Amino acid sequence: MSTNPTDTSGSLVHQAVQAVRSHIRAHDMKVGDTLPGEGQFATELGVSRAVMREAFGALAALKLIDVGNGRRARVGAMDGSVIGASLDHAVTTAQISVAEVWDVRRTVEVRIAALAAEKRTDLQAQMILNLAEAMAEAQEDQQRMIQYDIAFHETIAQAAGNALFSQIVQSFAPLMKIAVPQAWRTRTSQEQKDNTIRLHRALAQAIADSDSAGATAAMEAHFDTSIGDILRGKAG
Repeated sequence: MSTNPTDTSGSLVHQAVQAVRSHIRAHDMKVGDTLPGEGQFATELGVSRAVMREAFGALAALKLIDVGNGRRARVGAMDGSVIGASLDHAVTTAQISVAEVWDVRRTVEVRIAALAAEKRTDLQAQMILNLAEAMAEAQEDQQRMIQYDIAFHETIAQAAGNALFSQIVQSFAPLMKIAVPQAWRTRTSQEQKDNTIRLHRALAQAIADSDSAGATAAMEAHFDTSIGDILRGKAG
């Protein structure tokens, strides 16, 4: 973008972005609904196609619209990857620490566990139990362990019945690829590793039993034991 102080293209793009968002709100549009084309917006706003193209690109990057080759832009679905990219950037650039992110995650996921015990379907309960067992079987394969651990927490979040909780937990996935190995490095004995698996199983079983208090206690114990060292700044 030009640094010329008389160049208004940046502000025009910003105005165009806001106009598209206002159009979505004013017309009560939902996920998947088709938006007018760049040309129509350009004409209505009195800006160039280039400005609208840049505005559409910015909206697509934020996952607010879905742009595909050969078809009109559509209203995008909520996507936790946008939050995830921001968190990953913040950690990478030392604006926040992994421990700070995990402190927030602990608070959110304790509530999620309680809700999951109340609202989970039978299928979700079985999936959570299966993922806990898959983690137990994958202890010696760190990459599989990470995949199952991420899926375990994401499935619990989905079972909580709140789409925002689910997206927030999904946003933690990139950082879990860092924190899960850190956490497992603090488990130096087989007894410690077995205890971590036991806690995952206890959490899964409490959710399957619709035991909200038990699920809350199990999630708290899981965080205290599995990543307590990270939260206290002793690992990573």
